[in-house]
Amino acid sequence: MDSLQAFPVAFAVTRDAVAPAKLRPAALAIIVLLWFVIYVAGIFSPALLDDADTVHAEAAREMLLRHDWVTLHVNGIRYMEKAPLMYWGVAGSYLAFGVSEWSTRLPLVLGVLALLISIYKLGSYAYGEKAGFYSAVVLATSLGPYIFTRFLIPDILVGLWLALTFYFFLRTLDTPRPSRFDCWGLAVICGLNVLTKGLIGMVFPVGVIGLYLLLTGNLRHLLRLRLLSSLAVFLMVAAPWHILAALHNPDQGNIRGFLWFYFVNEHFLRFLNKRVPRDYDTVPLLLFWLLYILWAFPWSAFLPQAVKTIGLRWQAMRKEMDREQRANLIFLLWAVIIVAFFSFSTRQEYYTIPSVPALALLIGNFLRRESESPVPSPLRRAGRITSGALLVMGVLAFACGIFFLVNSKAPPPGTDLSELLKKNPEEYALSFGHFLDLTPQSLGAFRAPLLGFSLALLLGMSANWWFRRRGDALKGNVALAAMMVVVLTCVHSGYVIFSPILTSKPLALAIKQRFQPGDIVVVGGEWDAASSLNFYSDAHLLVLHEPVSNLWYGSQFPDAPQVWLTQATFEPLWNGPHRVFFWSDSPHPNALHGAPGFEVARSGGKYLFSNRPTT
Repeated sequence: MDSLQAFPVAFAVTRDAVAPAKLRPAALAIIVLLWFVIYVAGIFSPALLDDADTVHAEAAREMLLRHDWVTLHVNGIRYMEKAPLMYWGVAGSYLAFGVSEWSTRLPLVLGVLALLISIYKLGSYAYGEKAGFYSAVVLATSLGPYIFTRFLIPDILVGLWLALTFYFFLRTLDTPRPSRFDCWGLAVICGLNVLTKGLIGMVFPVGVIGLYLLLTGNLRHLLRLRLLSSLAVFLMVAAPWHILAALHNPDQGNIRGFLWFYFVNEHFLRFLNKRVPRDYDTVPLLLFWLLYILWAFPWSAFLPQAVKTIGLRWQAMRKEMDREQRANLIFLLWAVIIVAFFSFSTRQEYYTIPSVPALALLIGNFLRRESESPVPSPLRRAGRITSGALLVMGVLAFACGIFFLVNSKAPPPGTDLSELLKKNPEEYALSFGHFLDLTPQSLGAFRAPLLGFSLALLLGMSANWWFRRRGDALKGNVALAAMMVVVLTCVHSGYVIFSPILTSKPLALAIKQRFQPGDIVVVGGEWDAASSLNFYSDAHLLVLHEPVSNLWYGSQFPDAPQVWLTQATFEPLWNGPHRVFFWSDSPHPNALHGAPGFEVARSGGKYLFSNRPTT
């Protein structure tokens, strides 16, 4: 609660100060405080999850163990799908602090801090310091960036590099002869983006900058960007890893090497929905667009007014624009191009996260203009209307929360949450697929976070409406930001409660406690579904399944360890002299065919069996 009491003071300093320089200490302090309370507080829990979370963490761990900083490996097999920068960061964190859950999350959490400060700087440069501060607060307290830094994916880092890219680009537009620092800085950041997310890291900046220059009739500005030297700087950053990866992973017989798999299969064929293997799903387009707006919740309620106040006209774009107008167009293109790109491609819920900072900047500038406008004014009226809509949403959310609280009961102590869920395996290729398993009965396990979530929405949105009705937009924004601190804390609490469904950590620890040389660990299903066994048990896994997903391509190389089992090769192992641990998502796995087996552990709807009694 002390952190919440600091909000009015910091906002008041921001409101009352006159010189922009006086805003900086208070603004930075509140930005760092928000980051610490929201992001650092949740770095130690829950356990790392099966699938992407521990696949990526395991790749970083094996990078460190193998001393191979060029080719990623998971379960001893080449993993050539991803660019390396995030893995370098996590491996460096392991090297400095040891392998743990918090050290796995640390690079992303630090990336969030860098992004918030970058948005503060970019917004200040484009719109003034107050708008930069509001933009950073909006981003720090938005729903989407928080959710998609709870597991290890690089998309928030892409947002960081894009923010810095457009900061440097805006600076180049302010002078007839851009400096080497700005041009080369832009090139370095684009190179880092490519090392973070592949060709996307170049496509988005080039798309935004190219379309901006085309719309403004200023293509000649390209000639001012020191293209030859900037290209050389870009290649110095981006090319070495790609060259080394190609040399370390050449074609081997009928197996195509890194260049084909990484560029053709993972970029072009993925975009065309022809990637092999097809082990992924795609979000329906309308849902994809709606979720994009949700990721900036609750501030996205101000987005229509923010876009409306931009007031860009074709004729105006062809004339000399001031810095604010240029920034408006760049940020709007930043948001639109990413959404449009994935509207024609395969897409996951989180693919738009790199463009949420653009929404934060546009909304932050609207909040600045609203707070500086006289009372009454059209901007104040727009803020009041939006606060009324948010109030209705808060009341409805509270009513729904109370309904579920009244109609659900807390499960008895010791109840496994999986017993209260249904299963929708056809949805698990989506990042939120498991949450579709929730039932009315299972909501009883979430009573505390559900109550806190509902109350926070009601009180926060009521306070926002109350203050804006009285012409104090500043306090309304404080109320929304404070509300989101509580909301995101409740989201984290619910995530911790649900996490046993998403991780095999308890089973991995059961293996690690009993593992002896010669023991064998087998996954009865897709490896990704039990990937946390690798990370937490340190054991090499065999997989009773046909080759699919992340291990499929790398396992075709001649030097790949043989991890795939069939029923015919599994049965001799189970009936042989070695102790075998068998992971399954079924209490009665078909693979055992009634053969003698002993349950070792169970957790979250997952089971660990052995062919030998264990203690």
